[in-house]
Amino acid sequence: MFSPLCSLPFILFTLFFLSIHAQTLIHGTCKVCSQQDPTVNYQFCTTSLEAASGSRHADVRGLGKISLRLTHTNVSDTRSHIKNLLKKKASSTQRMRLDDCFELYSNAVTDIKHAMKSYKSKHYEEVNVLISSVMDAATTCENGFKEKRNVVSPLTKRNNVTFELCGIGLSIIHILRVGTK
Repeated sequence: MFSPLCSLPFILFTLFFLSIHAQTLIHGTCKVCSQQDPTVNYQFCTTSLEAASGSRHADVRGLGKISLRLTHTNVSDTRSHIKNLLKKKASSTQRMRLDDCFELYSNAVTDIKHAMKSYKSKHYEEVNVLISSVMDAATTCENGFKEKRNVVSPLTKRNNVTFELCGIGLSIIHILRVGTK
């Protein structure tokens, strides 16, 4: 006769084992990513991936999908944030920079959506180009503010997060392409 109480320790052990395996995979993947790309911060990588839903059951390919999803969410949120900043009073110079960033992030939303579709089809070279474009958008946005003195970027933190998430995605794609893992 099957007793639900007898299986409880087995279920708890299995969940514990799967949790440790997921953390090991995430930490190992982030370690490889940070070693192959100095722009990938190990701590940022592990924290980002561990916090994402589905990461506990993902393989390396699944972690790549999660990194793209995180990038999509970040890029979409940043675009909305820029839209809100444009509604507020700003100097003409800052407004011009924000307009540029809004256009860059609008294109980035489209690029990351295409990247996600290409990733699903395992067209990694295309994904690489699209994610690189998103990464460039964040850099170009930030650099636009640096061109003018006394104009502070209200997007520095968001641009940095976009850049880092793209770096994680690119590194995981590299792992998948060369079969390091």
